[in-house]
Amino acid sequence: MAGGSEPRDGSEMPAKPGLRLPRNVWTIAWVAFFNDTATELGYWLLPQFLVTVLGAPPMAFGLIEGAAETVSSFGRLLSGWLSDRLRRRKPLVAVGYTLANLVKPLLAITQSWGQVFWIRFGDRAAKGFRAAPRDALMADSVDPAQRGAAFGLRQALDTAGAILGPLSAIVLLPLFGGKVRNVFWVATIPGLASVLLAWFAVKEVRPPARPPSISKSSASRPNEISGRKLRLILAAVGLFSLGNSSDLFLVLRAQNLGMSAWTAPALGLLFNVVYTLLSWPAGKLSDRVPRRLLIAAGYLVYAGVYAGFAIIATPQLVWFLFAVYGSYYALTEGLIKAWVADLVPSDSRASAFGVLNWVVGVAALPASLLAGWFWQHYSPAAPFAFSSLLAFLAALLLLIA
Repeated sequence: MAGGSEPRDGSEMPAKPGLRLPRNVWTIAWVAFFNDTATELGYWLLPQFLVTVLGAPPMAFGLIEGAAETVSSFGRLLSGWLSDRLRRRKPLVAVGYTLANLVKPLLAITQSWGQVFWIRFGDRAAKGFRAAPRDALMADSVDPAQRGAAFGLRQALDTAGAILGPLSAIVLLPLFGGKVRNVFWVATIPGLASVLLAWFAVKEVRPPARPPSISKSSASRPNEISGRKLRLILAAVGLFSLGNSSDLFLVLRAQNLGMSAWTAPALGLLFNVVYTLLSWPAGKLSDRVPRRLLIAAGYLVYAGVYAGFAIIATPQLVWFLFAVYGSYYALTEGLIKAWVADLVPSDSRASAFGVLNWVVGVAALPASLLAGWFWQHYSPAAPFAFSSLLAFLAALLLLIA
């Protein structure tokens, strides 16, 4: 099952009909479901909480989210290398979920946006620590012909949690009299469920050691081809990520156009419904057609959505743009990981995922800081026009390379 023995671009190996996804894949997906429920309960309320309760300026959003994603990327780089060196995945995954769900409830007692910075910093650092080993464990737990379906399933359940989170926030806010802090406390319940599943239900799958006989010359040609494809992925993802600022800027833009701050969870709900419905079908489709084309299509969708946020002048179209935005995530998040798993052998797969996410995270800080700078010094539309341009160029790179 080593990925290095079957390098492809997503079209050469059809999925086996009737083959069920393994239980470990489903368990990892349910861990993601409960964790994302906990995260999304509070995430879409953060803009309103930071501005109204804590008095944070727009640049604070760029600093908080950019730094959080950057530390996440370095955590993935470290944990990916460590996982391959130890040939262990599960302990790193479980520790990451545990640490994240220890710090998230602290949002309920924060008194300044600086404290929110450190809470998000810790949460995303823990996410980074678990992500690369988790993705490698997912790839090692499934037949190569079903990688797209497996990653699509995880994204679908992850995003189903992102639906339940905002929906719960919409229901709970009136019950709590609009007290956002109480919603943050409720997030501890699904967070605990994800931690227990990670420790007691997920099974370890040790990556096989690569036989010395194929470690160098006999595999040089496939490895050279796979290496070129991997560099193409990293180049496209890096270019795209320089314009991929925090989604909180979309919420700020919606409010800038006149939408109430309390509609943010509803927008998150709509976006995640589309994301959930399309993730698994998109993953299964990528087992039959080149993943590269679907990812490029996702980048083009992103470019169109952000161009829309740059030019609209009324809030009515915000709902439509958020819905379409969900299809971008469905076409890219799981598919990029499945493509990387195709190109890299099992014994170094976590490291490859770590490098991929390090590239994303390194770009996250300048991306969000640039978005805040464009917003404050030019106009609220400017960061979205910039992001749209870079997404279009990244899609073009995938299509013509």
